[in-house]
Amino acid sequence: MRKTDAEIRELIAQMTVEEKASLNSGDSMWKTKVVERLGIEQMWMCDGPHGLRKQENYADDPDINDSLPGVSFPAECAMAAGFDRDAIAKVGTAIGLEAQARDVHMVLGPGVNMKRSPLCGRNFEYFSEDPYLAGELATAYINGLQAEGVGACIKHYMANNQEFERTTGSSEIDERTMHEIYMPAFEMAVKNSKPAGVMASYNKVNGTYATESRDLLVDDLRGKWGFDGCVISDWWAVHNRVPATAAGTDLLMPGTPDTIKTDEEVVAAVKDGTLSEKELDERVFHVLRMVYDLLATHREGIKLDFERGHKAALNAAESSIVLLKNEDDILPLKKGIKVALIGDFADDPRYQGGGSSHVNAAGQTYPRTEIAKFAEVTYAQGYRKAPEPRHLTGVGLNVKVDETRYEPDEGLIAEAIKVAQAADVAVIYAGLPEDMETEGDDRKHMQMPPSQLALIDAVAKAQPNCVVLLQNGSPIEMPWLSEIKGLVELYLGGEAGAEAAAKVIFGDVVPSGRLPETFPLKLEDNPSYGNFATKDKVEYKEGLYIGYRHYESKDIKTLFPFGYGLSYTTFEYSDLKVDGRKVSVKVTNTGKVAGREVVQLYVGVKNCEVDRPVRELRGFDKVSLNPGEIKEVTFEVTDRAFEYWDVKSHDFKKAAGSYEVQIGKNAHDIILSAPIA
Repeated sequence: MRKTDAEIRELIAQMTVEEKASLNSGDSMWKTKVVERLGIEQMWMCDGPHGLRKQENYADDPDINDSLPGVSFPAECAMAAGFDRDAIAKVGTAIGLEAQARDVHMVLGPGVNMKRSPLCGRNFEYFSEDPYLAGELATAYINGLQAEGVGACIKHYMANNQEFERTTGSSEIDERTMHEIYMPAFEMAVKNSKPAGVMASYNKVNGTYATESRDLLVDDLRGKWGFDGCVISDWWAVHNRVPATAAGTDLLMPGTPDTIKTDEEVVAAVKDGTLSEKELDERVFHVLRMVYDLLATHREGIKLDFERGHKAALNAAESSIVLLKNEDDILPLKKGIKVALIGDFADDPRYQGGGSSHVNAAGQTYPRTEIAKFAEVTYAQGYRKAPEPRHLTGVGLNVKVDETRYEPDEGLIAEAIKVAQAADVAVIYAGLPEDMETEGDDRKHMQMPPSQLALIDAVAKAQPNCVVLLQNGSPIEMPWLSEIKGLVELYLGGEAGAEAAAKVIFGDVVPSGRLPETFPLKLEDNPSYGNFATKDKVEYKEGLYIGYRHYESKDIKTLFPFGYGLSYTTFEYSDLKVDGRKVSVKVTNTGKVAGREVVQLYVGVKNCEVDRPVRELRGFDKVSLNPGEIKEVTFEVTDRAFEYWDVKSHDFKKAAGSYEVQIGKNAHDIILSAPIA
């Protein structure tokens, strides 16, 4: 039964210091502690955010392969490409219902860290390089999840942007950059969706562990943003228990024999005056309010319904697929043609990331099966099989990738050429194997495996009608792009990804995804190049200029800009109007088929008293239009679009200057613009 704040504080007043300290740390891998004397029960947390990873019979073992079956939803890299709040909210709802059926009270997600570099091994688990997009999508996800009575724990707060030395490294960020780039997604989600939990990250921020930073956990999170939930440490992220408790870490996770022993340190600190008992009471209050709230919203009798979850996963996957190239309108393919389906990923698809978000999919679909529903298919492996998924065996794990296993196999390539020449079109599944981008390690380059590069080159020469479908969690270099006619970015589409891809390439679904991150031509173009994953103390020298803010402001050509994506139909924009802070624009489907368009609103800077990127995303909407249909899309531009973080007042302040609203097909291609004050 839910308790009022007053009742919880009355309960705390009855506790011994030992009982208070015990509630400040977890019980085993996934649960909070009980206090039998006072009737305090426990709640259960599980990994997310791409599906439920419950380890019912292996509660003290983080082996990713031992979890119960669950729906595998598109990874956040894919969900973000949909620019689709509704689809993400439905994913949250489906995960919430599955959590209720599994007696899980909190899901550890979503992840909203910025994609500072394309090399971060965990980029697939984050939404975007843009804080506004990440914040809006996180809000939708959390609202959908928590509407079902299951708590969200947004992560990883703060500046957890690389896997190298992630448990000890320090992200060195200036104050303005922190508040304008790395904090806003968390701030938006906290203010607009009120997540039950916030996960404090492993790393240090400007020399202080996030779990020990009162500036981050109390002054900003609670003071400025009004967070009233529970601050939970990332698993094994607390290095110094007493300072972490004093700084605002409410719950240390997980509860192993070693970490539970540190309960004694908290007791000793209270008794010798090192730690205020009032501070400990606040930590316990936040834990108990979370526990009572989530136990109160738990519903008995919810039945597992994997089919219901699969539908939400399919909807999100369909919305997320990005058409990047369509020379000679090769796509959509005609049904009934002969398709040479090539690549190991076509037989054993990579549909999710590795590490703590790995889900044992309940209803995985396969490209060979799905494409065979539309065409006559012959298959060739093309390159060596990807390795089996890794186990997650430690938070500090650094994986050594043996890239020799990805050398070209001339026999497999010869077979692929033969199959391709006998078909009407060659469809190659390619991308990044799991061990080349996974939690626990960062990528060393942006290249695909040599075996895949050689395969694409050979098949494209043998069959001019060549389409490549990519399965990857982050940008890659594409030296072969000019050799192919069609290119589709699938990202990691979850268990329904193969089904969605087949529908898109044969035209049952019109592609509507847009890139939530920039694809640079080469790694050296990335603004963090030279200051990423090289040492324990990483300087964010690029400041505000991450992602498209860098490429557009510095006029650097990209492979594909942020927000880019094609369709099977065409759209025209007209009648841009600005009335105060209200902006409207008309969108017309000028093509022959129904489609969905992502309308992107940027605020551009003409001149300004402070240094600012040339433009920043400040609004987006996804609209469905039949052929010839016109819709008016409206936006409300907030004050934040014109503000910067003033380091003297330690607050946002309006920057004097002249601005304009810009409607863009993407961050590079601006269609319409008008002044705005």
